[in-house]
Amino acid sequence: MKLAIFGATGRTGKYLLAQALAEGHAVTALVRTPERINETHPQLKLLQGDVRDEGAVSSAVAGAEAVLSTLAPGRGGPTDVMARGAENIVSAMQQHGVRRLVLTAGAGVPAPQDRPNLISKVMGFLVRTLSRQVYEDVMRSVEVVQNSGLDWTIARGPMLVDAPHNGRYQVGFVGNGMNPRLSRGNFADFVLKQAQDDTYLHQLPAVSDS
Repeated sequence: MKLAIFGATGRTGKYLLAQALAEGHAVTALVRTPERINETHPQLKLLQGDVRDEGAVSSAVAGAEAVLSTLAPGRGGPTDVMARGAENIVSAMQQHGVRRLVLTAGAGVPAPQDRPNLISKVMGFLVRTLSRQVYEDVMRSVEVVQNSGLDWTIARGPMLVDAPHNGRYQVGFVGNGMNPRLSRGNFADFVLKQAQDDTYLHQLPAVSDS
């Protein structure tokens, strides 16, 4: 499958990129610093650019069959990277006729099926209060995707740990089938599988380690 990946140099994105190539997918990745990509593969095409650059995003999406994004707000970086990135990705997909989009977000992003307990509510309040700009940027990106008219899935994760894929994870919703931690390798595996699976079409499933 031909995939466009955004966020490939990130802590989850590096697992997604490696697993996509290992499974035989052809990947185009838009990255600001190609030197951070250790992967060398005949099926990998690296484009240097910024997700906030509409033209660069369009070039990365052209020819793709699905788009996967593990973009995340960076510390001390632009405060609109998620929203601008989502706007450019959606616009490029509409331009090139690409339908399938899988985006990652934190478990603090609400879903209708969530049943948060008291601890979840307190943690959500702290995130919204202490990281207000980040939270608003993420929520704006989610809104853009939900209103895009595309075949989207927003995969949410709790506290992420830097560990490889082992296949032992579960899918549910906050307060119903979600544990407190998730390995980045397992998160990447779920995201990759959604490129060819519409089980969670137009939903915000929460993934966590079993």
